[in-house]
Amino acid sequence: MAELVLPKNSKVQTGRHWPAPQGADKAKVRTFRIYRYDPETGLNPRWDTYDVDTSQCGPMVLDALIYIKNVIDPTLAFRRSCREGVCGSCAMNIGGRNTLACTHGHAETPGKAVQISPLPHMPVVRDLIPDLTVFYAQYASIEPWLHTSTATPDTEWLQTPKDREKLDGLYECILCACCSTSCPSYWWNGDKYLGPAALLHAYRWLIDSRDQATGERLDGVEDPFKLYRCHTIMNCAQVCPKGLNPAKAIAEIKKMMVERAL
Repeated sequence: MAELVLPKNSKVQTGRHWPAPQGADKAKVRTFRIYRYDPETGLNPRWDTYDVDTSQCGPMVLDALIYIKNVIDPTLAFRRSCREGVCGSCAMNIGGRNTLACTHGHAETPGKAVQISPLPHMPVVRDLIPDLTVFYAQYASIEPWLHTSTATPDTEWLQTPKDREKLDGLYECILCACCSTSCPSYWWNGDKYLGPAALLHAYRWLIDSRDQATGERLDGVEDPFKLYRCHTIMNCAQVCPKGLNPAKAIAEIKKMMVERAL
């Protein structure tokens, strides 16, 4: 299971337990073990457990979290938005695996309890909410927009269907951070290594036939830490909720580096 970043000299403690209400269908009661932490209190993190009658909520982990917040414990904090696997807001670690709470069914997690914690190795804002400030700054650093030097056309920048196909498997990234926070290299060098998500987006613009700044983009990531901390562990591809392969994109960037040096 991925490791959490904890405050110095602290450990996760056992917290409160909320039993299922009387009359609940015991066959449909599922226990949710949820990481709780509020840095403003100065208290250590803890695990709270909630027995939920899943007949009263939808089939996804996010449905259970919303039910817990609305019915059992309004102090529980987590991010969510689209509920359709598109926005990436509800990314968290469920049963030891980074994924989206809105597309992961609570019945998919084996064992007696569904354990839920924030994305690993990130500072925790509160409960299941990680601080993604550095993650978004790294994404911004690759300048994820079209760079051109020629005059802007009157209509749009044209692209052949074949060139457009090169972007498949790249543009679908929703920046949920599941990949980067599952990467041991990112855990060790998160302040220097751009990580799988940012580098996948870097490659997306490097191979866009309409972009005219390939050299400058390669210069921007040619660094012992920014790019070359990837050791092809492949955690990123295993956890991506969109089925993408950031490790392959990183390997393609490395190949481009070699080819331009020849």
